Amino acid sequence: MDDIKKMIRDVPDFPKKGIIFRDITTAVKDAKTMHKIVDLMAKEYENEKIDYVAGIESRGFIFGMPIAYKLNCGFIPIRKPGKLPAKTISQEYSLEYGTDKIEMHEDALKKGDRVLIVDDLLATGGTAAAAVKLVQSAADVAGIAFVIELTDLNGREKLPKDVKVTSLVKY
Repeated sequence: MDDIKKMIRDVPDFPKKGIIFRDITTAVKDAKTMHKIVDLMAKEYENEKIDYVAGIESRGFIFGMPIAYKLNCGFIPIRKPGKLPAKTISQEYSLEYGTDKIEMHEDALKKGDRVLIVDDLLATGGTAAAAVKLVQSAADVAGIAFVIELTDLNGREKLPKDVKVTSLVKY
């Protein structure tokens, strides 16, 4: 995975001083790296029964759609409030200073569906944990896949122990 890691740009002091932002745009700009990321993420789940890939807004869409294509399943967007046109269900989660919410269409999933949740980055785990709860309110979570995991932030600890969690690159 070192070749993928080399293609991820570090942006110091973004979005605020002291933070190193791991920028995946340089990795997806390169066709070879982008293909490798999608292929490796899909390969982890190719032997699982996956009915849908759910991508978390917005960078989860970048990887979620091609993974769904490779796994021959549908794609479900998990979005910020007010972005989906039909009736939604939502899950609130805590931020450092307050709360936020994610939503999906109420009719997106049904009992028995198996869903792979995809996002670009696992940091503190708040958004991913909320996505798991949201999906579990209607269906089963087959796994959670990330391109990057920031291990020192312990986000994996907020995710269910009985659900497969994968990440390609760890910092």
